[in-house]
Amino acid sequence: MAEEEEEQRGICVRDVTAPAFIEAYAEHLKNSDKFELPVWADTVKTGVFKELAPYGDDWYYIRAASIARRVYLNPGVGVGQLQRWYGGNYRRGVRTEHFRKANKGIIRSVLLQLESMKVTEKLENGGRRISRVGQQDLDRIAGSVFREGEED
Repeated sequence: MAEEEEEQRGICVRDVTAPAFIEAYAEHLKNSDKFELPVWADTVKTGVFKELAPYGDDWYYIRAASIARRVYLNPGVGVGQLQRWYGGNYRRGVRTEHFRKANKGIIRSVLLQLESMKVTEKLENGGRRISRVGQQDLDRIAGSVFREGEED
C-alpha cells in the first residue's frame, strides 16, 4: 500500500540530491536558447573574498541552477539573502578572517534572466519565488534525475 502511494506522488526538487539536480538543470539552461551567458562571465570574480575568477566554462549555468533551486526551496528569498548564502571568509593573511558577501551583480543578472524565462517572479513585499511554469519545469527535471538514479 505504501509503495502505491509513492508511485502516485510526483517527484519534486526536494526529493533529489542537490548536486545531481544542479548538474541536470545547468545542462538544461546551457542547451536553452533563452538563457544567455553574459560577456563579462569569463573575467568576473564571484566575491571579494576570491582571488581568481572561476575556472570552469559552465560556472555561470551551475550558479544559475543553484540559485533557481534556492528560490524553489525558500520562496521570498532576495538578492541580499542569496549574497549571504554564497558568501565566504575573506582570508587576510596573518590577520583574522572576516565574512564577506558574494557578488550582487551575478545574482541579480541570473534572477533577471530566470524572470525573463518565466521561471521566477517577483513578490509584492520583495524577494522572488518560483512561478507555476518554473515549478513544473524544475519538477520535470527533478523527476528525470530521480528516474536516472533509480536505474543506476
